[in-house]
Amino acid sequence: MTQFTPLFYLKRKARLISRRQGIPLAAALNEVAREQGFPSWSLLAERRSAATSNRMDYRDLQAGELVLVAARPGEGKTLLTLQILIDAMRKGQHGLFFTLAYTEREVLERMHRLHATPSKFDGLFQLHDSDRIDADYIIASMNGMPRGTVAVIDYLQMLNERRETPDLEHQVRQLRANAKANGFVMIFISQVDRRFDAEQGGLPGHTHIRLPNPLDLSLFDRFIFLNGGVIGEAEAA
Repeated sequence: MTQFTPLFYLKRKARLISRRQGIPLAAALNEVAREQGFPSWSLLAERRSAATSNRMDYRDLQAGELVLVAARPGEGKTLLTLQILIDAMRKGQHGLFFTLAYTEREVLERMHRLHATPSKFDGLFQLHDSDRIDADYIIASMNGMPRGTVAVIDYLQMLNERRETPDLEHQVRQLRANAKANGFVMIFISQVDRRFDAEQGGLPGHTHIRLPNPLDLSLFDRFIFLNGGVIGEAEAA
């Protein structure tokens, strides 16, 4: 499993240090850089951007892919997927965020943390926070979208919370078929089971994905796991 620490996580850590210690953000950034073995934030950012330019970047995703991003709460799943969505829109692609977990205000606040303003994407961004979100809703919302459109589904386990919706595997198969047929990229945010002990370090894996209902994980093409500011990409199941 390849691993790296993304810049957005380090920036978030620096902001916390700045608030807690009452020091300027620039000083906090340099403190984080020294913890990572660099004399200054500017050097860390330069080196880290070069080292991770091909990891978790929209350019690295393939049309038709289904990606699963999984972690325990508070590990940055939403920020990571929003960053990918923002990268895609900055390159002219459409980006849709389907959430059953957050309000519109909460999503926009997270985008602002990533220095992105949805209104500046010239109609490329759509946010859906309806309680009716399921595979049929997502497919209907993406009808007519161009190849390369990126959709984030927040989150996997909530797709069949309503009893009247089809089972989870049926919905994922629907979405996979739609993504493959139209060249969409679909990114699913996923919960990790509580039995994963984050205190022991390391990253969760396929066996830690919380599955309240049976689901064939081979339906996903790529797996991304997060813990403690580290991101790892695992082989397909």
